[in-house]
Amino acid sequence: MFPLSVCVLTFNSARLLKDVLLPLKEIADELIIVDSGSSDETLDICQQFGVMPVYRAYTTHGEQMNYAISLVSNQWVLCMDSDEIIDQKTVEEIKKIKNGTMPAPDMAFRISRHWFVLGKEVHNIYPVTSPDYPVRLFNRECVGFNSRPVDDAAEGYKNTAVIAGFVKHDTFFSIHEVFNKLNGYTTRLVKYKRVKPSLARGVFSAFGSFWKWYIFKNGWKDGKVGVVTGTYAVAYSFMKYLKAWYQHDDKKH
Repeated sequence: MFPLSVCVLTFNSARLLKDVLLPLKEIADELIIVDSGSSDETLDICQQFGVMPVYRAYTTHGEQMNYAISLVSNQWVLCMDSDEIIDQKTVEEIKKIKNGTMPAPDMAFRISRHWFVLGKEVHNIYPVTSPDYPVRLFNRECVGFNSRPVDDAAEGYKNTAVIAGFVKHDTFFSIHEVFNKLNGYTTRLVKYKRVKPSLARGVFSAFGSFWKWYIFKNGWKDGKVGVVTGTYAVAYSFMKYLKAWYQHDDKKH
């Protein structure tokens, strides 16, 4: 048996936080919460669970997770976001892993994460299909998160296994939230990654995203929500080039 530290990132996460923390408390020998400046009831809820969050100004998701990992006292960590709810099957499977022989340091475990948009499970949300299987349980001495500004991932492992169970990723809970995150993600992408400024490329990318994510990746099967996710894919693909073009043109003047 080995101890497990659980890391959670929060920012105005009161909507789901109790549902997120309840199952995590069953498996956490240590619970670390890093908050980036919540103004809702997030901090009060954390304290109800006996945790005093640590503040860190948000830069990128990967940097935030790596900071949380740096605070733990155990080798093995489970990293979760505050809109990801693990089911009882996942809890029991993680308990089995903890109670078994300690895995090799370069071994990591993936979760089966199902995406929900506007309360409905969807086939995709740009740029991932659902379910996806991100690495979230690992030995911190070998594995950490990369520095991608958006869609970061854990790296450093050699072998992985999928944890049986269901993780509900309840993201984009309103139309406002969809386009608020769209704006935030594309702004961060252009800030931290070089995107070639080209309106023509943006139009071509947007057209391709519609066919890929709405048609071929079965977004159309999700009804009205599929229209929203399809629009999100198109807008994301275009806006990153639009913002890069605007910033490049602005610098010339």
